[in-house]
Amino acid sequence: MKLRLKILVFSLTGLFLAVSEASYSQERPKESVYKEPITATWINTYGNIRISNHLFWIAQTHLRLEESESTPFAGQVAQIYNRHAINYLFSKYFNVSLGGVLRINYNTSKQEMQKNTVPEWRIWHEYQFAQPFHSLMVYHRIRVEHRWTKGFNPDSEFIFRNRWRYMFKLKMPIGKPKLGSNTFYVSPEAELIMQSGGPVVDSPMEDLRLHASIGYIVNPRLSVATGIMHSHGQEISDGSIYKQKWTMRFHVYFSPDLRKVKHKLPSIHTGD
Repeated sequence: MKLRLKILVFSLTGLFLAVSEASYSQERPKESVYKEPITATWINTYGNIRISNHLFWIAQTHLRLEESESTPFAGQVAQIYNRHAINYLFSKYFNVSLGGVLRINYNTSKQEMQKNTVPEWRIWHEYQFAQPFHSLMVYHRIRVEHRWTKGFNPDSEFIFRNRWRYMFKLKMPIGKPKLGSNTFYVSPEAELIMQSGGPVVDSPMEDLRLHASIGYIVNPRLSVATGIMHSHGQEISDGSIYKQKWTMRFHVYFSPDLRKVKHKLPSIHTGD
């Protein structure tokens, strides 16, 4: 009797595992799918406003345009960013930032009965390291974002996710021995953006961004740059589907100094 019971238990267990395996293999896709790439244009301003010897006010605005059926790269507004933070300069090679973001997302699919825009809120903190190496600068940036997003359906509720970002960037002068005023430069960078949270099941890689730009340093207070970026990452609803994007990017960097005049001037030797 005991032997028959054991055989029955093993048989039922084997049948359950076989059914589970068959169901799993049917649901799980055999290979990843890459969507056709879309095109976009980003116009970005980066304010780095000095308010004391160690404190800066970070003020960034981004206008992000996306292709439409008739116009590539800039057919419609996709997002508007407003990012601010307080930055503390420990040294010229290390600084940290803490602040918030309000992003307005526009409904580019234009489906009926959906909202045209929805807000997205973020709290972010950043840790940036700079390394001089011969004539170029090497940057490592770690940024963590806590974000609240929602869909365009009228009954959509906010969902919470974390973003974990690492960027590696080079900045190399063109035709001059070092970076300075009236200098062109080239700047390749790579950034990996991972995500986590309740809605993230099998899509931890949100984006991999490969970006190369050419810029011009007008003076220590103003720089401009332009470049192109390719990015791809997993859809949050299905990790086997990867979205792709080609983006033209235009940047303006400005760094006004709000300190008193005496603090802007270099210190001088007043006695022995």
